Amino acid sequence: MGVVATPAAEALIAELQRRHGPLLFHQSGGCCDGSAPMCYPRDEFRVGARDVHLGDIGGQPFYIGGDQYALWAHTRLIIDVIEGRGSGFSLEAPEGKRFLTRSELCSVPPRDQPPAAR
Repeated sequence: MGVVATPAAEALIAELQRRHGPLLFHQSGGCCDGSAPMCYPRDEFRVGARDVHLGDIGGQPFYIGGDQYALWAHTRLIIDVIEGRGSGFSLEAPEGKRFLTRSELCSVPPRDQPPAAR
């Protein structure tokens, strides 16, 4: 298992880092926004003892809750960004965008990709 970001997600990460400084991503699982990757200023989020560091995206650490790790350990996560508001606590929310997790097992090509490339 690991984590990568799409070019669109990396561009947004770079912009958020420019505005807010070092970042940290966390995906906890559960219902509502807890199942989406959340982006925080790095010094404003405390990583738990059961959280697993999957790697870095855009040079920023990405953690996942231990229970979620057990469910997703068989695939690599792909962090993307789409239009629409996510959680009010995640730094991208005011941008009218939200981070989204995809996996290699459930990957959906971007809509702007021609059918032959899908």
